[in-house]
Amino acid sequence: MRSDAREAAFQIVFARLFHGDCTENFRNALYKKANLNKEETAFAERLVALATEHEAEFLELLTQKVTGYSEQRIYPADKAAMLVALAEIKYCDDVPPVVSVSEATAIAKKYSAENSAAFVNGVLGGIINS
Repeated sequence: MRSDAREAAFQIVFARLFHGDCTENFRNALYKKANLNKEETAFAERLVALATEHEAEFLELLTQKVTGYSEQRIYPADKAAMLVALAEIKYCDDVPPVVSVSEATAIAKKYSAENSAAFVNGVLGGIINS
């Protein structure tokens, strides 16, 4: 299921925010734990690669859209969820942007603070509607 692949990609991107690059063994353990098949694993790897490759671009976009404070003040879980969503929104034509926003909102609701889902939804909604 792509939702599980997104969640695994989120976990890898989140870990990268603290530890830099994640090893192949770490990624594979997450994929195994999530019971991802080959197609889902490839999708997750694609999201991680896009989020990593375009991280500076995405962080600049977040800085522009999050008014009142810098991207460094965004909760790491929210940031990771939005980086994965932005990878989809900007570079995955086969995924409707509203799906990416909805999935990121669900991830923020599961892994972050009480108001994070609304924050993530608002920021990403502002990006896709601009």
